[in-house]
Amino acid sequence: MKYTTAAGEKSTVKLTIDFSKEEWDGAIAEAFKRTRGKYTVPGFRKGKAPKNVVENYYGKAVFFDEAFNVLYSEHYLAILEKEKDNFMAVGEPELSVDDLSDEKVTLSAVIPVKPEVKIGAYKGLEIKKYEYTVTDEEVLNEVNKILDREAKTIDVTDRPCAEGDTVNINFSGSVDGEKFPGGTADNYDLVLGSGSFIPGFEAQVAGMNIGEDRDITVHFPADYQTENLRDKDAVFAIHLNGIKGKQLPELTDEYVKKHAGSDTVAAYTAKVKERLEKQAASRGRDETENSIIEAISKTAECDIPQAMIEREIDRMVQDFSYRLMYQGLKLEDYIKYMGQTMEQFRAQFADQAKTRVLSQLVIEKIVKDENITASAEEVDAKIAEQAASVGKSAEEYKKNIDPRQQEYITNDIVITKLFAFLEENNNMVK
Repeated sequence: MKYTTAAGEKSTVKLTIDFSKEEWDGAIAEAFKRTRGKYTVPGFRKGKAPKNVVENYYGKAVFFDEAFNVLYSEHYLAILEKEKDNFMAVGEPELSVDDLSDEKVTLSAVIPVKPEVKIGAYKGLEIKKYEYTVTDEEVLNEVNKILDREAKTIDVTDRPCAEGDTVNINFSGSVDGEKFPGGTADNYDLVLGSGSFIPGFEAQVAGMNIGEDRDITVHFPADYQTENLRDKDAVFAIHLNGIKGKQLPELTDEYVKKHAGSDTVAAYTAKVKERLEKQAASRGRDETENSIIEAISKTAECDIPQAMIEREIDRMVQDFSYRLMYQGLKLEDYIKYMGQTMEQFRAQFADQAKTRVLSQLVIEKIVKDENITASAEEVDAKIAEQAASVGKSAEEYKKNIDPRQQEYITNDIVITKLFAFLEENNNMVK
């Protein structure tokens, strides 16, 4: 077996493999072994006819397809492994037979490969840097969440309803003066601010008093699930029957000690603020990194194979499916509900998938060009840090680390160093 490779168009490599007569004859023999059981020849029990008899009865090419599979399966992956420093396959090849004679067989494979990316610049750019502060109001709102768990529901009679209240209403909706199915209900409990109803509905109910009647006008979105209501104005006649609000418990040292595990309100508030600040820092870091890669990617040129985009779409669809599962939904049912085909559903991820693939290629290119690596000492320090977080020694923690986790730690160090390098070498505008 001999082979050659040549660069093709649009990030492909053409692999041409020549097989000798002996190799082809061996593949035919193996194909006969694998498929003989499915051939019936008069005068023989099924699968018992000799090879030459089967060939005479069904034609000389009867074993060719399986023989091609034999040669492909025996040699293709081995060639990819041998050529891994020259190119990386990122999808299935397009196979063809270039020559088939008594003397030799030539197969070719057009392989989509990981593309080269050309970056115009990744230093000296003006790039947005995101930073978020935590306000006292945000801390207070977060602190109040623990109180909300123990809040009592009370009847409200001395004020109009407001966001956060649960109102009991009768409503009747009409479009062009005619009521529509599903637009009428009595004694309906609605939490104002929950977003349960069409945009604008809850905001217009807020401010009503018990016993009050009010007509409100809302506009159905153009993509509303009920076709005959899409992009239309509707008038709802509202009658407010009752209001229920929340009465929060008093925030005291005793309360937070019992419900939040802190000795004092001040200590709990400080703990909440620290957590929010870590979240804000993480958000700012993530958005800054996205900003950096987005700015650099605008200068990049790359012919991305469709196979890489499709693979990224696969991952995005799988993630979406998992999120639906947490809500008790199936992807197939969701797509049907949205009135889409799977192809249409996948198509909406195409642009984002292409952006993600390009971003990853840009990252890999800069890491390679700048020779950014993770030293053994840096990896050990990260492992020791993770071990300490779970109360273990580094030696004990290492015993349970598998190769994938080790690779993740190494990559995390490399990416952290990469973005530190890029921030240092660009004009970061806060």
